[in-house]
Amino acid sequence: MKGLVLKSTGKNYEVKGEDGVVYHCTIRGKLRLKGLVTTNPIAAGDWVQLEVEEENRANIRDVFERKNYIIRKSVNLSKEAQIVASNIDNAFLVVTTTRPQTTAGFIDRFLITAEAYGIPVTLVFHKIDQYSEEELYELDDLISAYDSVGYPFLVTSLVNGQNLDVMAERMKDKINLLSGHSGTGKSSLVNHFIPGKDIRIGDISESSNKGQHTTTFAEMHELPFGGYIVDTPGIKGFGLVDIPKDEIPNYFIEFFRRLPDCKFGNCKHVNEPGCAVRNAVAMGEIPESRYRSYISMINDEEERSVYR
Repeated sequence: MKGLVLKSTGKNYEVKGEDGVVYHCTIRGKLRLKGLVTTNPIAAGDWVQLEVEEENRANIRDVFERKNYIIRKSVNLSKEAQIVASNIDNAFLVVTTTRPQTTAGFIDRFLITAEAYGIPVTLVFHKIDQYSEEELYELDDLISAYDSVGYPFLVTSLVNGQNLDVMAERMKDKINLLSGHSGTGKSSLVNHFIPGKDIRIGDISESSNKGQHTTTFAEMHELPFGGYIVDTPGIKGFGLVDIPKDEIPNYFIEFFRRLPDCKFGNCKHVNEPGCAVRNAVAMGEIPESRYRSYISMINDEEERSVYR
């Protein structure tokens, strides 16, 4: 029987079978997943083959091919990686520029990873009701930067309900990944969209101005209006995995558009003469923050990718 993985906690899994029953599962035998070295062979969002043993227990015999996934470096800084979730239709990156701060570098690493695996992203600038007038100006600059590139975005608030209906409509009947730092309000959004879910919500540390980690494992929750939402643990940094350095400029969509205008077809946009990308940065047509993120990535200045 085929089943959808709702939660992976290491060696144990919760899987919703085609019969509608949620089974508690373990892996039967060794799974070979095309040589991908990860700390978790199975992730939330995977479709698997089940062998039912008793009323609500089963073994996972195989994993069906994934259409995509979001992957990050393992927390132990080894060469291994962790699949956050798979088979994603939409990704929503929840961003707050204060309490806690989400940097442009983190946003760009997430966007590049999603571009590489063909996952559409909407930036969700959340908690808009908590911003001071000065902070709103800073937020407007950040929004303008990504709007100019072409990324869709929403400005949201749980207090006044701003744009939550729009977000729900975009999630309807799809598998949706919700990601971002701890403290940005991901779990509160899940509680809003699924009344009665009551996922534990963490506070912001006064000393560090960072979120207190509450979600431990990525978990899929069924939406009452159709589809699923994958709530993920807060990620402090987002290291690039399995993306060759020379391919990184292809996933900066505004760079890729300008490559035909560069003097050299293999332009890396660093110090080559006649580079259309660097000219666009100088003219203010490409946000300087995006170019800084790009240089950081190709120089291997990776953020440490760990849970808060």
